Amino acid sequence: MSAAPDPEKGHARRSSDIERPLSHGSHSSHHDDDEGEEKDSTSNHEKFGQRDDTTAAHQNDLITAATFGEPSGDGIFACEDQCAPCRTRSRASSLRSRVAVVVPRAKRRGLFGRFALIPEVESPYDYTNSTKWTITAAIAMATAGAPMGSSVFYPALPSLSKDLGTTQTVANMSVALYMLAMSIFPLWWSSFSEQFGRRTIYLTSFALFVVFAVLCAVSTNMTMLIVFRLCTGGASASVQAVGAGTIADIWESFERGKAMSLFYLGPLLGPLLAPIFGGILAQELGWQSTMWFLAIYGLCCFLLLFFCLPETLPRKREEPASPPPATLERTSSMVSAKVKTRKLTAALKRFFIDPLSVLLFLRFPPVLITVLVAAIAFGALFVGNISIQREFSNAPYNYRQLIVGFLYAPPGLGYITASFFGGKWIDKIMAREAKKANRYDEKGKLILLPEDRMRENMWIANSVYPLSLLGFGWTLRYGIHWAVPSVFLYFFGVSSMLVFAAATTMLTEFVRKKSSAGVAVNNFVRNILSCVGTVVANPWINAVRVGWVFTTISLFCLVAGFLGIWTLRRNAQKWREAMDKALENI
Repeated sequence: MSAAPDPEKGHARRSSDIERPLSHGSHSSHHDDDEGEEKDSTSNHEKFGQRDDTTAAHQNDLITAATFGEPSGDGIFACEDQCAPCRTRSRASSLRSRVAVVVPRAKRRGLFGRFALIPEVESPYDYTNSTKWTITAAIAMATAGAPMGSSVFYPALPSLSKDLGTTQTVANMSVALYMLAMSIFPLWWSSFSEQFGRRTIYLTSFALFVVFAVLCAVSTNMTMLIVFRLCTGGASASVQAVGAGTIADIWESFERGKAMSLFYLGPLLGPLLAPIFGGILAQELGWQSTMWFLAIYGLCCFLLLFFCLPETLPRKREEPASPPPATLERTSSMVSAKVKTRKLTAALKRFFIDPLSVLLFLRFPPVLITVLVAAIAFGALFVGNISIQREFSNAPYNYRQLIVGFLYAPPGLGYITASFFGGKWIDKIMAREAKKANRYDEKGKLILLPEDRMRENMWIANSVYPLSLLGFGWTLRYGIHWAVPSVFLYFFGVSSMLVFAAATTMLTEFVRKKSSAGVAVNNFVRNILSCVGTVVANPWINAVRVGWVFTTISLFCLVAGFLGIWTLRRNAQKWREAMDKALENI
């Protein structure tokens, strides 16, 4: 990526960057221009087409499987043509001309990649819409596992503290440290996914998730439980970082908003349904049953990913192998030992130190502000989660665990509501802003900028969710009927979802060549704040009562959110260009 001092050239360059954030490696060979596409198509047919009839028939079967029965040349994208009327060739017609070239089974990447029912293709953009939505739905279900691991436990906290003979604050640590692990481990999952591929990371992490959930279920003391809860949170966190990268692998930016809405539907259904299941299980079978529930869910996700997720990471260009030396020379054992030591040191650095380098993205103001705006809302969410369990379990409500579990549903319903209209709303805003600024490239495609996701949608969302928390806190303080605080929780869910979805999508576009790294940074900061919120909520409420706790939180969220949005809108272009220049050699 490079900065564009010349406006006209900058528009053309910006389109390739923003429209296809991961258009490096093999992707670039498919998207440069029409002539390049024809050459690539010809070369691909020469490469894959000259085979016997049996192999060709098998290839056709694989393409049919990849498209779920749809014609491989049509229907790849269902989107409106946003080109100017005077342009002779539309974006949609150009994209429909692509044919998905299936990778031979023996060359498919990822752990047990040859067993996936959806075959790997050379360019994941060329999957049909039905295939893309299937992959997106599988990722969404897997992403639900991480938040489900925390929210399923809320109704069980009172019985946990009683059975293991500990205080409520210590019991909350089993949730807080779970969230802390979710903030740290994605840094490594994200880095490993860029080296070993998405599929390998998904399958490895979910296998570990199942094992650690079982160990949590058989824990006999609080220390054992907290240790394995920490491990479970780390294993569950892979999809939090890698999932958004997978979405960016298969969807182009002009339709990614809708895909991100479905992607977020999974982790937002978790907080809706998991507390209900957790309340039922904890009340009837004890807190251990919630951990067995997680183990079973993790196993289901593992099987779904095993069969329905091909490798989507863009292929790297293969460097030509260097010729062997003409003459062989004897290497001394001392030199050989030094070479092995250097290789070992480099490997240790690559696996343990380099993943931390993604935190350096926080030095760029667009990334830092976007992360903080979302993280503050996320931290407030977890103070709310603890307060639901605490306030509704005690006087004047005194509800049982089952009822408390159902009271976590209103914000979850709000998340789902926002996911249905939020993505389309943001996509329309981005297209509107691009048309208003007359931002078209030489092919007639709209040039979409990530900062356009922070328009009226963010101003409204950042106003509603703090005010909803304020109303929620004071209705709890005076013991008003449960329906009233539940309404406030619903509107908190709608508005906070708009913030989370916009921020995550923006980060995949700001850090285009390492989209999963950008999301890992987001998860790192927001889950640290969620850990802090979970730890401090109970003693804070004990000290000043729930009404004043949420008054403080809502005022802070209003000021910080408005300041962040205003600052980013004011300086977005120059900051983004400076960041692109700094990252152009990544």
